[in-house]
Amino acid sequence: MNKRIAVLPGDGIGPEVTAIAVQVLKKIGEVFDHQFTFEEGLVGAIAIDETGNPFPDETLQLCQSADAILFGAIGHPKYDNDPTAPVRPEQGLLAMRKALGLYANIRPVNTFKALADASPLKREIVEGVDFVVFRELTGGSYFGKKGRSDDRLSAYDTCTYTHDEIYRITQLAFEAAAKRRKKVTLVDKANVMETSRLWREVVQKYAAEHPEIELELMFVDNAAMALIQNPRRFDVILTENMFGDILTDEASVITGSLGMLPSASVGSQVALYEPIHGSYPQAAGQNIANPMAAVLSAATLLETSFNLMAEGKTIRHAVEEALNLGYVTKDINPDKFMSTTEVGQKICDFI
Repeated sequence: MNKRIAVLPGDGIGPEVTAIAVQVLKKIGEVFDHQFTFEEGLVGAIAIDETGNPFPDETLQLCQSADAILFGAIGHPKYDNDPTAPVRPEQGLLAMRKALGLYANIRPVNTFKALADASPLKREIVEGVDFVVFRELTGGSYFGKKGRSDDRLSAYDTCTYTHDEIYRITQLAFEAAAKRRKKVTLVDKANVMETSRLWREVVQKYAAEHPEIELELMFVDNAAMALIQNPRRFDVILTENMFGDILTDEASVITGSLGMLPSASVGSQVALYEPIHGSYPQAAGQNIANPMAAVLSAATLLETSFNLMAEGKTIRHAVEEALNLGYVTKDINPDKFMSTTEVGQKICDFI
């Protein structure tokens, strides 16, 4: 197999963990006789610094011509701490999602036995957790009309959704549930928000045509509590953009480390794969970041975009072996840890 992968390292720890993911993909290519071609592009704060645009046209063209995209993270304190900045790294991420039609973010949340005691939650709560969140990516308040009054003393962010935007991700969520435990939980705020009521209308109508899938309706505040009290109750969570953003970060504590969760963003064109941990600028350049979420994102890339199931499984087994033997970074074991590059090399050795 010969495939072209666009690599967008981004900001903060993005370049460090993405480099490990690329190293792992190269090792998979050696072992399984595949040819992967990697080409880097700019995105985020580094793209603003070099081009003035957080998502340059050259990066868009690179992504459109690739077979898959491996993405690191974006964000930098000089923009995070300046609310008046006219151009921000996050605008690049939103522009990329829109331009590439990446309307569905898929975030699996499952626990590794070796990390059951690393979670702040009790072992009996986190053991056996296995659910996936389908977060709508191109609608809602993140993309709605926004602005300030002339005197800058009031602001607004408009949340807007269409039937088709809701329908297409609902279809993906139900298809995933059919291959899992056949349950979808719709998370919304239908007692307050009109957009949430539209979500319920569309999803309930779709569910009526698929009676083999159980549909559960849950307000977002209740879902936030349930994620901590009994996360094993969930199979597939379906929700809008902002709710999904918040809930998936909350769910990351179940695994014991934010550095363990991969994600996929899919849509009408090429798919993008990224760890959910963000740029973590405080750790940038220190060789201490956990690369496992980026590596697991690479495994998901192989499985989802290239249908290389054995190769993806090999990566997952290598990550689990590293965890079982204690070859981990500081976020998982602050008393006995390895560097980012050392953990990456161990994973490659197991492959």
